[in-house]
Amino acid sequence: MSFDTIDTGHDVQVLPVSHPLQEGRTSASPLITTYQGVRGDVTPVWFMRQAGRSLPEYRELRVGTEMLDACLNSELASEITLQPVRRHGVDAAIFFSDIVVPMKLAGVDVSIVPGKGPVLGHPVRTARDVRDLPTLDEAVLAPISEAVALTVAALGDTPLIGFAGAPFTLAAYLVEGGPSKDHLAARTLMHSDPAAWAELMQWTATITGAFLRAQILAGASAAQLFDSWAGALSLADYTSKVAPASALALSRVHGLTYTATGANVNVGTASNSRAAAADEQLPTERAVPIVHFGVGTGELLKAMHDVGADVVGIDYRIPLDEASRRLGGSVTLQGNIDPALLAAPWPVLEAHVLDVLDRGKAAPAHVLNLGHGVPPETDPAVLTRLVDFVHSQPAGS
Repeated sequence: MSFDTIDTGHDVQVLPVSHPLQEGRTSASPLITTYQGVRGDVTPVWFMRQAGRSLPEYRELRVGTEMLDACLNSELASEITLQPVRRHGVDAAIFFSDIVVPMKLAGVDVSIVPGKGPVLGHPVRTARDVRDLPTLDEAVLAPISEAVALTVAALGDTPLIGFAGAPFTLAAYLVEGGPSKDHLAARTLMHSDPAAWAELMQWTATITGAFLRAQILAGASAAQLFDSWAGALSLADYTSKVAPASALALSRVHGLTYTATGANVNVGTASNSRAAAADEQLPTERAVPIVHFGVGTGELLKAMHDVGADVVGIDYRIPLDEASRRLGGSVTLQGNIDPALLAAPWPVLEAHVLDVLDRGKAAPAHVLNLGHGVPPETDPAVLTRLVDFVHSQPAGS
């Protein structure tokens, strides 16, 4: 099998009438309108890994419960997702999960070892190993859908972002058998057995796409595909060996639409004319916004956008104005506070945040976030203060 045979087409499906976007609860929220390219009065802010080890209430809740068990307990996953929204007042919740959850649900022997990360019982190193991977029965995604439904019911007009690991990152874990600094075994398989690699990427794209789609159908208002390890790849390898699989995964979300009415209709368009104002009351179809983020991927930004993302997440290694230049100045950005500065004196962090906000004005719109996840040792009070500070700053160019 080769990537030439992968069909990334998708069928359009209207979201359920009870979906927060369809009901209008989240469609006009600062996060969703910003994702759609409109710069509002205030910059929306949320943090990757905002739900987790930096919160004492999370640590208390997790006592005696393994990570993957917490992810698959609908009530527990929902509560963990809600905790940072209550504490920090962020503009979005990010679904509490782990990138290996869809592999676990498919029947792969994977566990998360504290202090190490995901570990596979049997690494996938040969074409036969790839053929032996189990097929995901989408019925097993029910706990995920239930957790999302519980969460959106409690969030009101705050949007939930669905979360999934990108196909390459899942494949890297499968081949390496666990975390790796250089992903040498995965990159070797990519070139030594292209057919097996293509089949592996088809498998990871299928399960992570289904995982992300289930979250959206259950009530998430946006989707984020997270490629932890794509920064280990050259642009040529990413474009030819990885990007088609990421496009396939995202195609499971592209066809999900909702109807916007009233003030939401002209998002992303000039609406100052009388004609535009008159058209505001006409319903229009919109797609669920998609964010694509990777670590160390400054050289891959355009290729990552081209797989079908609306928004590109930027890590802390390059400034937002440079990232916007690489993307042609036409793509909404998310990022990119250096997580290390969360532990710096407040004046240092404040100056850094102001610089990030200023550089973010080079893009059509900008959602403030970290250039990676919240470190476990972060003082939660710093995050709360940071949210308040960002909300106090004008977002206009």
